[in-house]
Amino acid sequence: MDLVERTRDFALRVIRLSSALPSNRTADVIARQLLRSGTSPGAHFREALRARSKSEYVAKLNGGLMELEETLYWLEIVEGAKFMTPQKLQPLRTETTELIAIFVSLIKKWRGK
Repeated sequence: MDLVERTRDFALRVIRLSSALPSNRTADVIARQLLRSGTSPGAHFREALRARSKSEYVAKLNGGLMELEETLYWLEIVEGAKFMTPQKLQPLRTETTELIAIFVSLIKKWRGK
């Protein structure tokens, strides 16, 4: 699976998770934040693919990396608030950390050139 597909699938998983959160004021705020940050990395990556320069490419990837880090934060909040069990969240947390590693690797590769 290429990174375009992987980030799209990641966004869809975040959407499903957000929809599964309880329906109350607190969870609604967290769900919105999680939705925003979790659907953004794929958009940033696609923008990077159309970058006009190396620096623009790296900047777009950095934006996606920041959103992935924020997604990881919101997943920790979901777990800490006991809205979902750690076991249910673990696959998405794993995918988030793997995507972070990929984005970091791409940024390092292109910064060095």
